[in-house]
Amino acid sequence: MSGPAVGLWLFEACGFDGILAKVVPWLETFCDPVDVEPRGDLAFWPRDGAAIGLDGYSPGETCAFFLSEDECIPADDDDYSAFARPPVQGLILDAGCSGRMNHIVLGHLALALAPRLDALVDFDGVLGYPTPRDETRNEADLVRARALMTSLPGRIEEVSYDTGGGGRWFRHVGDAEFLAAWLHHPDFHLVK
Repeated sequence: MSGPAVGLWLFEACGFDGILAKVVPWLETFCDPVDVEPRGDLAFWPRDGAAIGLDGYSPGETCAFFLSEDECIPADDDDYSAFARPPVQGLILDAGCSGRMNHIVLGHLALALAPRLDALVDFDGVLGYPTPRDETRNEADLVRARALMTSLPGRIEEVSYDTGGGGRWFRHVGDAEFLAAWLHHPDFHLVK
C-alpha cells in the first residue's frame, strides 16, 4: 500500500465473504475489473466516477483501489468509549498510489461504502493536522485541527491508542455526513 487509506468500522459482524457479497455487484457496475486476489483482498479500478459522485472523473487519473479485512479491529489498546459499543469488524480501503485525485476518489468510495455497510470511517490519523502522521504534540496545531473538525457537520470522534513506550495519540473516526463535508472542504486530504 503506497497511497492513502481509510478504515471502515462495522458494528455488526458479517464476515469478509458477506461484505464481498454486498459490495462486489455494486462495484462491478462502475469498476473494471473487480478481482479477488489470492490473499483475499478485493482489487478494482473505477471507470465511471458518476456512481460515487465524481462527474467528469477520468479513469486514467488514478490507480487501483483495494478493500481488505482489517484483522486489528477491534484493537485492545483503542479507547472506544465514545461509542455505545466497540466495532466488531474492520476493513481497509486504500489506493495503490498517492496523489490528490487518489485522495478524492478514495474519499468518495468510502462515502459510498460507509452507508452500504453501516460503517464509520477511521481516518487513521488526525485530520487537519499539518503533518498527518506526526505524533509530536504541538498544542496550537492540535487546537486548529480540532476546531476545523468540529466546524464540520456530522459526527467526528477522537479515538486514542497506544503509540508504544507508554505514549498515547489519537485518530479521527467519523460518519458519512462528516466525510461528505470534509470532501468539500478546501483543505481536504486523507492521512497517508
